[in-house]
Amino acid sequence: MATAVHLPATLSREAALALDAADPLADFVGAFALPEGVIYLNGNSLGPSPQAALDRLEQSAREEWSRGLVTSWNKAGWFQLPYQIGDRIAGLIGAAPGEVVMTDGVSLNLYRMVAAALALRPDRRVIVMEGSNFPTDNYVVQGLIGTLGRGHEIRFAEKDEIAGAIDADVAAVVLTQVHYKSSHILDMAGITAQAQAAGALAVWDLCHSAGAIPIDLNGCNVDFAVGCTYKYLNGGPGSPGFQFAATRHQATMAQPLTGWWGHAAPFAFDRDYAAAPGIGRMLTGTQPILSMVAAEAGIDLAASAGIARARAKSLALGSLFQDLVQARLGDAGFALASPADADARGGHIAFDHPQGYPIMKALISRGVIGDFRAPTTMRFGFSPLYLRFADIWDAVDVLADVIETGLWRDPQFAAVDAVT
Repeated sequence: MATAVHLPATLSREAALALDAADPLADFVGAFALPEGVIYLNGNSLGPSPQAALDRLEQSAREEWSRGLVTSWNKAGWFQLPYQIGDRIAGLIGAAPGEVVMTDGVSLNLYRMVAAALALRPDRRVIVMEGSNFPTDNYVVQGLIGTLGRGHEIRFAEKDEIAGAIDADVAAVVLTQVHYKSSHILDMAGITAQAQAAGALAVWDLCHSAGAIPIDLNGCNVDFAVGCTYKYLNGGPGSPGFQFAATRHQATMAQPLTGWWGHAAPFAFDRDYAAAPGIGRMLTGTQPILSMVAAEAGIDLAASAGIARARAKSLALGSLFQDLVQARLGDAGFALASPADADARGGHIAFDHPQGYPIMKALISRGVIGDFRAPTTMRFGFSPLYLRFADIWDAVDVLADVIETGLWRDPQFAAVDAVT
């Protein structure tokens, strides 16, 4: 486990620049196409664009699509992309080749994975979930069990209640490793072991952990998992997610969204469905090729940087931010809403503030971009590949100015946008 580096709150900007000069990941900063003057602390929601992604997207559109046309399914290897990129993701999350496929969005992937888990435990009717986490997971599972119509129920339990919620009635434990709001990390190995000891299966959502913290799916003996690529993997808005299925389940797992890409012989055009061998049976329809090729660059950058080095720097950046906010704004109403122990949190830090929304909008107007989650939470992400220590110093400087000048009181910042 990477260890947090707590830097002194009295650190000068010059000392921050010196840390940047010694940063082993410094060369990655220039790999991203960020606007001049912007400090981007929202990679936990949408990562910025790698320059290589823009180049790859243009090349794919102009050459492979425009000139290669339909022949690019073969000549450019489009048909193999879900597996090819899936194997690259596998190396970032502790999975083996052939256990991960890139496809669709997280919601569709979760629907498939939970359906597969429930089908493997036909005599059980309870699904354990952490109700306070990102609600789309709840909505997806609620929709799934409504469609199944077999009397399944969700047993909601918060972090410290999960262990007590797992019993012999549970078919699957469906949890997110890093909480989207508070950033707390659940014990993947311990919870998975407890679920399996009770005869249940473990399904993990890696949206806020893939690319942010070390993950060892096979080391934790996880059954199924899903995740996204548009946050810490910098794949682009709405870039396809991924599905993991442990090899031991692949011959018997079944999913409800059967389509031609998941068929054993898709170009035989048989009338009836026959599942493909391996992870391929979790595919459904034709894949979004341009989105997939754009996502390759961010995944490659994450692999090149190495998750251990990335996590160590992320912890140091976040600890500096947390310490500086406490030192400069300790009496300004900010309440830490993420774990104080950096090793217990993911890649972002959360503060609650009664006026969190207008403060965040004012901060964004000054070029420091974080985000807000109702009712009072301000989130700040510390993606280590493009952020510098001097950026953290400057961001807190701007935040302090927003508070001290009362800029956030301007009525324009009270108007609630469609996307917060």
